[in-house]
Amino acid sequence: MTDTQIEITADLVRDLLQEQHPDLAGLAIREVAGGWGNQMWRLGDELAVRMQRMDPTPEFQLKERRWLPVLAPRLPLPVPTPVRFGEPSERFPKHWTVMTWVPGQPLDHGSISRGAHAADTLAGFLRALHVEAPAEAPIATDRGAHPRKCTDGFENFFQAVAPDDIAADIRAVWDDAVAAPEWAGPPVWVHGDLHPANVVVSDGTLSGIVDFGDLSAGDPAWDLAAAWVLLPAGTASRFFDTYAHADEAAIRRARGLAAVKSLFLMLMGQNGDRGLPGGKPNWGPVGRAALDRVLKGV
Repeated sequence: MTDTQIEITADLVRDLLQEQHPDLAGLAIREVAGGWGNQMWRLGDELAVRMQRMDPTPEFQLKERRWLPVLAPRLPLPVPTPVRFGEPSERFPKHWTVMTWVPGQPLDHGSISRGAHAADTLAGFLRALHVEAPAEAPIATDRGAHPRKCTDGFENFFQAVAPDDIAADIRAVWDDAVAAPEWAGPPVWVHGDLHPANVVVSDGTLSGIVDFGDLSAGDPAWDLAAAWVLLPAGTASRFFDTYAHADEAAIRRARGLAAVKSLFLMLMGQNGDRGLPGGKPNWGPVGRAALDRVLKGV
């Protein structure tokens, strides 16, 4: 049995806790649905265990361990913060981390009914996150870069799932993003992977942000794409007004990146419908709805 074939069970999680953090081993352990690169287990009421699963390296967990304690205190929404480190062992030769639990329901299984509140909340979060990153911050080679460096990814998603009747409109949005000027400011902290499974909602609005494995220093447009990917129709303008730091070029780049993210969600939905590993059947409609918002620009 190879590393990637290790079955992660509640018993395994408890054994690892008993070996490395025995004071936590008596807490209730419950599997959290979802997750691909990492598998999550709820630990008691206030903690979670993040287990490296399909991620080929521990880079993403180690990044979260290093930087989330730095960022979390100044962010206006709850984010998972590492509290204990689990090291590779004979029992489980990968990394795992005990983190704070962010309460709420993932948006891909929930909804936003208070659109204006959610737009203001997301804008406030990103304003707090998007500050100049230190020189030692990780630099993304894809997420966080100008859209022109991501044309292969766009083409792959576009060819796989773009509906024929709107294909020309999608390409026009993407071409406009590629033609937009580059980010002129210093690289800022970017979450990099804001999609409906990586934010949580409660009481009809955003209540937390999770999964910072793609955190890097780069172009804020990658996160600004969430104006269309996450928020209900008609709230993008309010989001950008509240954010207040996005010029026309940034909005053009963000809209193109939102198109890419929407196509990705649609592809994951298609994979789920086909029963392929990692597929998410419920992401297809979510991605198509986001794409409609992108094309309408609202």
